[in-house]
This record gives sequence, structure tokens and C-alpha cells, in this order.
Amino acid sequence: MRRVTAPPPPDLPPVVVLTGPTASGKTAAALRLAKRFDVEIVSADSMQVYRYLDIGTAKPSLAERGQVPHHLIDVVPPDVEYNAGRYVLEARAAAAAIHARGRLVLLVGGTGLYIRAFLEGLLEHAGADRNLREQLEREHAQALAIGDPGMLHRRLAEADSEAADRIHPNDLRRIVRALELGVAEGVCASTLRAAHAFSDRPYRVLHLALDPGVEALDARTDARCAEMIEGGLLREVRELLARGFSPGLRPFLAIGYRHVIPVAQGGDTLASALEAMQRDTRRFARRQRTWIRAVPEAITIHPEDEDALVRRVEAFAAGRAA
Repeated sequence: MRRVTAPPPPDLPPVVVLTGPTASGKTAAALRLAKRFDVEIVSADSMQVYRYLDIGTAKPSLAERGQVPHHLIDVVPPDVEYNAGRYVLEARAAAAAIHARGRLVLLVGGTGLYIRAFLEGLLEHAGADRNLREQLEREHAQALAIGDPGMLHRRLAEADSEAADRIHPNDLRRIVRALELGVAEGVCASTLRAAHAFSDRPYRVLHLALDPGVEALDARTDARCAEMIEGGLLREVRELLARGFSPGLRPFLAIGYRHVIPVAQGGDTLASALEAMQRDTRRFARRQRTWIRAVPEAITIHPEDEDALVRRVEAFAAGRAA
């Protein structure tokens, strides 16, 4: 059942969310909007916070970042843990500074957890237990070694079927977090989240979702992956490993990096890595598209329909119905 919420008071600071699946055209659309409106961009991408991971995260180029201020990009090196709790604090601080300058916040990215946490708040440190988290991660590694990658997800399904239905079996971070919450708090994660209801809503929001359609999205993701390979993703990975970063770091488990690291280590070919990377990116983008289309506030717009984007933002900035 979808949540039904009252509209926010009109005097809340405004935020325009520009989201969409990977390769849907968010960066280009954001830059077009930046030419028309007095905005600053706050990234909502869980991978672009990491320094040195540029090609594989499709970061805006330095030239693009020079056109409009960007925030929450290149925040930490890849061996420093970064999570939604820290993101909320830093992204909201950036938004407050942008609003103080009299500008509009344009929140751009495809990490749904970061967007939702920014807009609606997060369970404040509930159940945080580093030792328990590390124990669960070790258990997952042991299960993986014996060919049972779904072990933790099955455990979650037994303890909290609602959470398990919501979390993809491959999303280790969220599975571990749900189990951590359940053990530490003594109640299941879905109960805690329902009680919290993400009720911290400090902004007036226009939520725009770019969607080129499934077939076009598949073509875009395939082209994006090929561009990353041609643009030097293998070189980027080799440089990261040469810096001394462990290939087992969490950011390197992301699509692209996990495919190319074996090539850098001599265990795979670039052609094979590209094929697997394209397949996994298509699947991931389709899942993102499904999640985004389930957001009741999101207004779907084709990425090439600049007039529709401009009209929506113009009306919103003027306080009219978007």
C-alpha cells in the first residue's frame, strides 16, 4: 500500500529531485536545467562520493562541474566507509548553504536510499553495531566460499519476510543492515521502519524521474559500458590497485569495477568483462526503473523532453503547481 501524505507547507525550502536509472541522461538534463535556473547540484549517488573512481561511476567531468557548483562528489577515498547516515548530514548541510545563497537545490542521482533519506530522514543510528555487522559479513563470505550466496537473505526471510521481499538477494549491505537492526533492537527492521515512517520532511519537493523506456534504456546502458571501457576504465582500475587500494573494498564490488578488476589481475579478458558488465548494468537499470516508478510523487519525463522539464521546474520555483 502506498503512503498517503499531506502536502508540505509552502514556506519550506524547495528541492528539485532529478532521478532516473543509470544511463537515463541525468547529468545532461541537470546541466540543461542549470543553464535556465539559479541552481546548485547536490549529488545523490552512492558511488560518486569516492575519490579516484571517476570513469566507472560516470561522474560529471571537471568541465561539467565547472558550469555549475556540484556537492557530495569526491568526498572520501575508497577505503573510507561512507553510508546513508553520513550522507544525510552532509547533503542537508550543503542544501542549507545553497538555500542561504538564495539558490535552488537540484538533487541529482539514482541512489534511491540516499534520495529518500535526504528528503524524509533516516533511522538515527538505530541498531548500529560494527562488531555484529562484521560478523554477518564474515558469515556471508564463508557462505559464498561454499557456494551459498543466498544464506543471509534466507535468514532475513525467516526473521522478517517483509524486509526480505523489499531487499534484492544480492544487496548485501541492506540485508546485513536489516539483520543488524533486528538483532540489536529486538524487533524486525520492517517494524522499526514503519514506526519511523521516514517522517522527517523539511523540504517542499518536486520529484522528476527520467525514463527513456525499457528498450532505449537497454541501448543506453550498453553504450555507457562500452564508453567506460573505451574511456579507460581498465587504466583507472590499474591505477587504483597501484595506489594500494585492496580489490576487496566495498566500492570495488560495484558494477564495472568488479568486472574489470579480474582483467587488471590477468584473470579475464576485456571483451568478456564488457559483456558481463553490460548484462549486469541492464538488469540493475531495469530494477532502478521499477523502484522509481513505484515512488508516488515522481513525475515521469522523457530525458529529451527539455520543454517538459523546464515547465515543471519553472512552475515549482514560482510556487505554482508543477
